[in-house]
Amino acid sequence: MLGTCQLIAFVTVTDATRARRFYGETLGLSLTDESPFALEFDCAGTMLRVALATHVQPAPYTVLGWRVEDIGATLRSLKEQGGRAEIFEGLGQGADGIWQSPDGARIAWFKDPDGNLLSITEF
Repeated sequence: MLGTCQLIAFVTVTDATRARRFYGETLGLSLTDESPFALEFDCAGTMLRVALATHVQPAPYTVLGWRVEDIGATLRSLKEQGGRAEIFEGLGQGADGIWQSPDGARIAWFKDPDGNLLSITEF
């Protein structure tokens, strides 16, 4: 039924200005619409609706992730923009924050200003 419909991704934040800067400038997503309720960004043809709320309770798991060609270069670019890789005790990540999964995918995690856990993956 929904297999041919476009997906809309959601994440919730508390501050529109901070979110516009992070998702637009830091991550390089194009802002397509803005209302008192949400910011909408284009993410390679998928709408990312950054909903505004008075309180955000970040999930303890990844809420958004991107497939990247070169995780090292992408992570360096994120760091240049003020982002930082999350290090999880016991996971066995490298010093750069990259973890290699058993199937060979390389993954790194980082947070948005509201603490939402995001990831980048190189397959």
